[in-house]
Amino acid sequence: VWIFGYGSLVWRPGFEFTSRKVGFIRGYSRRFWQGDTFHRGSERMPGRVVTLLEDCGACTWGVAYEVRGEQIAASLQYLNMREAVLGGYDTKLVKFHPQEKDVEEPILALVYIATPQNPSYLGPASEEDIAAQIIVSSGCAGHNIEYLLRLADFMRFFCPQAEDKHLFSIEEALISILPCLYYTEESLEET
Repeated sequence: VWIFGYGSLVWRPGFEFTSRKVGFIRGYSRRFWQGDTFHRGSERMPGRVVTLLEDCGACTWGVAYEVRGEQIAASLQYLNMREAVLGGYDTKLVKFHPQEKDVEEPILALVYIATPQNPSYLGPASEEDIAAQIIVSSGCAGHNIEYLLRLADFMRFFCPQAEDKHLFSIEEALISILPCLYYTEESLEET
């Protein structure tokens, strides 16, 4: 079984796997439209994490993990709790296209996608508003800023040829806000 990750699964799968491949799926765009009140936020201040939006001309880069034998049941049980129960995601089957040139056929992979029917679904907002929400959110898996920056780093280092304007626009908005916060904190310490 192959499992496609496009958010925190690209750097922290949390389950044992046999192999992994970087690549993409077609027909979806990655968006920071899913709320998170557990891993990267709280009930009071939900974080923002990514989900996929159907988009026929787009492709989303990520990592596919191959699980075999006893790994299958353990990984699916773990992901069902992490993504479906705690995250509110649905499971779909997609065609994954590995980055490697020697692989001819796409691989069928499971993917978890949050839908607008999900109670934690936040939907669209400006890049600046999303960045501002990310800056103030933290959950049991860490700060929401870490989530955004690790995902941007993954894209930069493993998929340099791919474009993800939504992701990088939010990163730019976050960086433009952070110096203001840093300056304000230093000013407060001086007074």
